[in-house]
Amino acid sequence: MLRHPVLARRLAGPERDLEFDMMRLLRRFLFQLVFVAALAGIVVFAALAPVVSDRTAAGGNRRPRGDAPPNVLAVAARLADVPVYIDGVGTAKALNSVTLRPQVDGQLIKISFQEGQDVKRGDVLALIDPTTYQAQLDQAMAKKGQDMAQLENARHDLERYNRLAQTSAGTAQQADTQRATVAQFEAQVKSDQASIDNAKAILAYTRITSPIDGKTGIRTVDEGNLVRASDAAGIVTITQVQPIAVLFNVPQQQLARINSAKALGPVEVAALGPDGVSVIDTGLLQVVDNQVDQATGTVKLKAELPNAGLKIWPGAFLNMRLLASTLAQVVVVPGGAVQRGPKGPFVYVVSDDKVSARVITLSLQDDVQAVVATGLSAGERVVTSGFGQLSDGAKVAAVDATPVASPAAPVAATAAVPVPTAAAQPGLPAAAPALAEPATRPRREGGQGGGGQGRSRDGTGRGQRGQGAAPSASAPPPAASPPT
Repeated sequence: MLRHPVLARRLAGPERDLEFDMMRLLRRFLFQLVFVAALAGIVVFAALAPVVSDRTAAGGNRRPRGDAPPNVLAVAARLADVPVYIDGVGTAKALNSVTLRPQVDGQLIKISFQEGQDVKRGDVLALIDPTTYQAQLDQAMAKKGQDMAQLENARHDLERYNRLAQTSAGTAQQADTQRATVAQFEAQVKSDQASIDNAKAILAYTRITSPIDGKTGIRTVDEGNLVRASDAAGIVTITQVQPIAVLFNVPQQQLARINSAKALGPVEVAALGPDGVSVIDTGLLQVVDNQVDQATGTVKLKAELPNAGLKIWPGAFLNMRLLASTLAQVVVVPGGAVQRGPKGPFVYVVSDDKVSARVITLSLQDDVQAVVATGLSAGERVVTSGFGQLSDGAKVAAVDATPVASPAAPVAATAAVPVPTAAAQPGLPAAAPALAEPATRPRREGGQGGGGQGRSRDGTGRGQRGQGAAPSASAPPPAASPPT
């Protein structure tokens, strides 16, 4: 092993040079990596700069700058007849359903219907071999004929014994005995007639007929099989689907309203399509169950629908709507105009280019419109969107908007479910409970309009961003100031 220090330094020189070269290459790689990252950042910034500037410009148009009054959409409160509906979920059920079962045992020799066929009451659907039962009927009839002959002979003998007894040629006891014999044969003939009637009924059971008008299902047995009266499955099931029944539940809180409507006359019920808006069929309420389900707190109703187009099938789930009443000439405003504050629901009323926060009382409310009981008159203009910079007494630039709800727009009154409004946005107080009887949230097409939710009021769906005319209805506005 080398121990000389000069020689050791000379031998270690190449190793130090190699290490120096490696460090130099590593520094060069890191410099290039930093350069590429910086270049990529510049490219991304250059690509996103126009988008950010456009959004900034668009956002600047939403709020007026300087001392200009904020732009809002306003609509006039109006009088309208508002139908009040009670919604529920139900199940279609055949008005009548019959399972055809054989009442006698035997071979199924004929099936006279097609699966899915419409049949009428009394139509012969199947035939069981009647040979054995026809023989039993013939036997009963022969037995009756035999007993009838004996009865006729006994009657003649009784007549002879009576004449003999009158001439003292015979005893009265013989006449009485013969009279009893006649009565015995008469009873036997009646028993034979009952046997004949029973045999005829059993023979008639071999012809299986439809007891109702309806539609046949899928048969469970084919021709040639031996069927028995104890078979639980039967031969086929017949259901009556025109008209058809629907069973649905509603909250027990609506029971008084339903009974009041039923006392005034027939109550209209409609079956809705899968979208919850289109009407499939309409009918009448038939029965209100005589007790409330304690497990669910609901009461069961039964309605009958014509089902002329066969759009409803037994077992199908349906959205049902019951017309409970109609509110005549009430003050109606769009649902989005109603805000929530510490004192309850309120609206911003526009007057002389100023807004005032006015507390109101609601009768009913849903996603589309609200029925005002007190606090607002027809014709007064209320703000429907652009609540971000509003406060009591603030100046505004109001733009007229077309009401979303039509005069006949229904109001659901199914259950007490809180309806979210603009007060649920950040910065507003917690929503106060709705007064009177708040409505549920039935699914509807289109937007809510008020509070900046859903579709814009101008109907274009793009809002009014960038136009400077009014705040966009598609973007959530800042918090509104509730009345103090």
